[in-house]
Amino acid sequence: MAWHTPPSIDALDDVSGEYSLLLCDVWGVVHNGVQPYDRACEALAHARELGKTVILITNSPRRAEAVGEQMTQIGVSGDAWDAIVTSGDVTRRLIAEGPSRIFHIGTEAELHLYNGLDVELVSKEQAEAAVCTGLFNDETENLGEYDGLLTELLERNLPMVCANPDLKVRRGDRIVPCAGAVAKAYEERGGLVHVAGKPHKPIYEAAFDAAAKIAGRTFAREEALAIGDGIPTDIKGAIDQDIDCLFVTGGSAGIEGDTDLFGLLQASNFQPVASMTHLA
Repeated sequence: MAWHTPPSIDALDDVSGEYSLLLCDVWGVVHNGVQPYDRACEALAHARELGKTVILITNSPRRAEAVGEQMTQIGVSGDAWDAIVTSGDVTRRLIAEGPSRIFHIGTEAELHLYNGLDVELVSKEQAEAAVCTGLFNDETENLGEYDGLLTELLERNLPMVCANPDLKVRRGDRIVPCAGAVAKAYEERGGLVHVAGKPHKPIYEAAFDAAAKIAGRTFAREEALAIGDGIPTDIKGAIDQDIDCLFVTGGSAGIEGDTDLFGLLQASNFQPVASMTHLA
């Protein structure tokens, strides 16, 4: 089927009527890390009032409870979702199945990721694997400062688990690098990287499982609409899993400037059912 520019719509209701399950991205669609997008929250709350199940599906390296607490702190209404599924939660399975001596790359805020797991956090010299949740300090550091660390890890042939596949995200009016950028740099050097978040299958399976528990029934792929702003994560993930998707063009897609977003979609043969500037 020939690729065509997805129709632009003004309201989620314009396209959501035939779907009973919404899988909605968080950062860039529901909030920007500093404040909520009120119209997006209202749209999701309205969808729930109509009987739809709403699962927030995010590449955050944190666990669902921590993401929920963060959203409450910045003012996102709890009426906007039924459950949250995070890359952090599905990444825990990868960590549990791997070596037990872990070198953590990221902030202390993500250390709860290891709670309840039979692992030991050690220095890079003692580690059998690395887990990356992001930069140690994304307020002051840049990716170039990690060249030496990645070289050391590669010399020891350590596998890396990436807890957040996003390359970068918008925080307020700033763009900050994510764990995916570190993992990509490591992989380009020849390092082995394991990923479970979007666009990979495990996080979608977890989202459908969460929806089934809430609704008391299983959902077919054709009943779901994925909503997101990231082409290599949200859109690719939905397309790869045979899920229809709504492309939000004004979020934190990790692309800056006057990039032809629809040209990027066409180049990858990704066909959303519709597009919106912001979810509303």
